[in-house]
Amino acid sequence: MTQEFRAGFACLVGRPNAGKSTLTNALVGQKVAITSSKPQTTRHTIRGIATSETAQLILVDTPGLHKPRTLLGQRLNDLVRETLLEVDVIGFCLPADQRIGPGDTYIARELAELQRAKRRPVVAIATKSDKVDKKRLAEHLIAIDQLGDWADIIPCSAVRGDQVSEVAAVLSSYLPVSPMLYPDGVLTDEPEIIMIAELVREAALEGLDDEMPHSLAVVVDEMVPREGRPESSPLLDVRVNVFVERSSQKAIIIGKGGARLREVGTTARASIEALLGQRIYLDLHVKVAKDWQRDPKQLQRLGF
Repeated sequence: MTQEFRAGFACLVGRPNAGKSTLTNALVGQKVAITSSKPQTTRHTIRGIATSETAQLILVDTPGLHKPRTLLGQRLNDLVRETLLEVDVIGFCLPADQRIGPGDTYIARELAELQRAKRRPVVAIATKSDKVDKKRLAEHLIAIDQLGDWADIIPCSAVRGDQVSEVAAVLSSYLPVSPMLYPDGVLTDEPEIIMIAELVREAALEGLDDEMPHSLAVVVDEMVPREGRPESSPLLDVRVNVFVERSSQKAIIIGKGGARLREVGTTARASIEALLGQRIYLDLHVKVAKDWQRDPKQLQRLGF
């Protein structure tokens, strides 16, 4: 008897920096979500699409659920809750290298409420298993089991590739029987303009302190083919604005004599060219949008 094909949506949740974006990229097999060692880096629900012979798992990446301190934080939380109501299965990421804390308990409570209201299966995923020994991993799995009522519990390491295909199989088992929802070979339905902004943000965040990610917004201003270029060697002009909240932050992003901004541009340009499959000229501008996280008008202008 042939196995019935399944297709549907899965959402990975967890506190900030729980390994959600890294796991999304590992499941899809290519970079579709930005990863950073800084908390709260994911702002848009990027869909990564993992298609196998038996299932199509469409992953919706969300910001980490957290107790909000600003209007932006509140909006990000609302975005997560809306997403959770629309998916078929939820993966709750709990990093093995950190003890279960108040943030995890907060999310576990939210998920328990959702399960009561909507009966969504929740799979607990012990991420970053490569960072701990077997004894610590076993303790972590017991702690996860005691935290709530999960459909499944599975450890994995997205960085090392351990058990990533098992995670895909477990999540896929909870999807409805359905034909493919996206053509085979499609890895994301995220507009290129959003992914370009995310790649610039990722490059800009590298090496900065923990407060900066919240203050950084990136908007692609325009993308136009360079006129007069031969067809065999096209060039795309990409103009991007990086917004911060204070002049002191602008100085940090630009760096001494513009050195840091040049570094950001070089890193981002390589990633964007890989994404688009063509050469680009990246024109970066850093601007101050004072206290934009708390200003509804500015939030709207910056796409939140």
